[in-house]
Amino acid sequence: MIQAAIFDMDGLLVDSEPFWQDAQLAVLNDLGLHVTRQDTIDTTGIRIDQIVKHYYKTQGWEGPSCDEVCDMILDKVIELVGIHKPMMPGVMHALELCKAANLRIALASSSPLKLINATLKALDLEAWFEQCHSAEHLKYGKPHPEVYLNAAESLGVPPQNCIAFEDSFAGLLAAKSAQMRTVIVPEHSVANQARWVISDVKLQSLNELRPSMLGE
Repeated sequence: MIQAAIFDMDGLLVDSEPFWQDAQLAVLNDLGLHVTRQDTIDTTGIRIDQIVKHYYKTQGWEGPSCDEVCDMILDKVIELVGIHKPMMPGVMHALELCKAANLRIALASSSPLKLINATLKALDLEAWFEQCHSAEHLKYGKPHPEVYLNAAESLGVPPQNCIAFEDSFAGLLAAKSAQMRTVIVPEHSVANQARWVISDVKLQSLNELRPSMLGE
């Protein structure tokens, strides 16, 4: 029986993926790296410190540390989210359906807690989430399931009794590895890819969510 709903954040609740892409391109290219927009799309859902460390290992740069580069990218994303407040379609609809079904609600994101808190405040969503979990300081981020397992544990609900909402393949793998029911809302440009078939439910928007999709 499904007892809890656990939501990803970037790309699902907030249309911040373009901001992450813009921030990475601006900061990394300024350091002299060759990074394309497609590169930033391909790493959607991966923790930013893992992305930065990958580029440092493969291309390298002189000057700021990896941690400082992460902070530069993060600060730019926070700035853009605060200005534009780009909530994704159907967010309130999905949250209200989960609440009506008496589900506990939590958040499990690859993003640093600083960004999670800033985003939820900007979108006035703080009161909806009992627990918020970041993979920032975990040994492994998504697609490892730990952040989802932590969220379930904090709610006192077995992972098998949780439904996870995601937009990225890395996040979907994390939720599936945690043995959760999954709803995927992929970005439109990749929505027709065959790999989404592993999800229990695939939507074009959270507005399409129906009570029956939440599971038994």
